[in-house]
Amino acid sequence: MARTSSTMLELGTTAPSFSLPDTEGNTVSLDSFPAAPGLLVIFLCNHCPFVIHIREELARFSRDYIDRGLAIVGINPNDAAAYPADAPARMATEKTTVGYAFPYLFDESQEVAKAYRAACTPDFFLFDRHRSLVYRGQFDDSRPDNGKPVTGADLRAAADAVLKTAAVPPDQRPSIGCNIKWKPGNEPSYS
Repeated sequence: MARTSSTMLELGTTAPSFSLPDTEGNTVSLDSFPAAPGLLVIFLCNHCPFVIHIREELARFSRDYIDRGLAIVGINPNDAAAYPADAPARMATEKTTVGYAFPYLFDESQEVAKAYRAACTPDFFLFDRHRSLVYRGQFDDSRPDNGKPVTGADLRAAADAVLKTAAVPPDQRPSIGCNIKWKPGNEPSYS
């Protein structure tokens, strides 16, 4: 299983705009959450072993934190032609089966993933009420092969701070996951 780390986008970055279709055919954009005290943007997919490893706890996290006012969106940036398990119809099934409480969006052009400098699935970007990046990194330190329990501890601590308008813990570790499945010729060159 190949491991790719998140790029650790610079803290303070303003949330890049997006407007993408969800699994129900609705368009969801950055402006869909004007009053939310925070916004979590998650790059994920259906087939990645790292996402599969955390998905039940991620679904629980989404239910807990949406109920507390955090806006959350999941974005699948993978090349669905090369990876049919990540096609929009399969995304709808995955959302229902797993119980994700957030809109699950498809980034067919992969431009949104590039704007966020997303590199892996899962990759997490948490913005405060002003849509300034305050956390990027791992869900927790559990991996499919390390035997540590999946708790979401790192992301929960950051989300709790955002909801309390407190400082987010400075110890932020990169997420580790499968590389985004870029379309041929569409691979970004992050520098």
